[in-house]
Amino acid sequence: MRQQAIGAMLAIAVAASLVAGATHAQQKTIAIGTGGTGGVYYPLGGGLANVLSKYLRGYQVTAEVTGGSVDNLKLIGSGQSEIGFSMVDAALDAFKGEDKFRGSKVPVRTLMVLYPNRMHVVTIEATGIEKISDLKGKRVSTGSPGSATEVMAFRVIEAAGLDKDKDMRRERLGAAESVNAIKDRKIDAFFWVGGLPTAAVTDLGATPGVKLKLIDHADVVEKMNAKYGRSMSAT
Repeated sequence: MRQQAIGAMLAIAVAASLVAGATHAQQKTIAIGTGGTGGVYYPLGGGLANVLSKYLRGYQVTAEVTGGSVDNLKLIGSGQSEIGFSMVDAALDAFKGEDKFRGSKVPVRTLMVLYPNRMHVVTIEATGIEKISDLKGKRVSTGSPGSATEVMAFRVIEAAGLDKDKDMRRERLGAAESVNAIKDRKIDAFFWVGGLPTAAVTDLGATPGVKLKLIDHADVVEKMNAKYGRSMSAT
């Protein structure tokens, strides 16, 4: 599933005092909001923290494990993080004060575009899942709380004509936790939005006796585009 606008973006909201330079001299630490340890944001954030700590004199930069994009944007908005990784969908919602940010806009700014995200709908053989509508009645993880995966999973499920709360037994797990759960047959499928390759998904595909299946969901794209706009919907 291809993100048409920007697959992933590094967003930063700087407090007014920092913009003015009033407290910059006292700022000795920088926190980078990343994601779960099984995804792509965490290792990228660790690498970025190492580079900034090395070359930005007087600052200690750390990569923090978080729920993902939504959490990172809220941490930026509250001043608990200075930098965060985010999908463009979540960042635009934060900037406009919509969806999970209704009534609490975050003045995000883009520092750089990193890579295109891909929507994964992951299952394994013998679950009987061949298309999104087959998720009805199944045990499904829609991503960890505070992640953009959850935001996009809800949109895919909605576009498929399913109710996320009534039509499936839903879990809220990160990528690594979802892989462990599907290996243990505790869930039948999971959603994950991230870069390629995602270590947790690769690990599932390499597990002996497990045959990985990625579910095609191109048939729901037009409905998503119609409701959320072509630049906002995953395709």
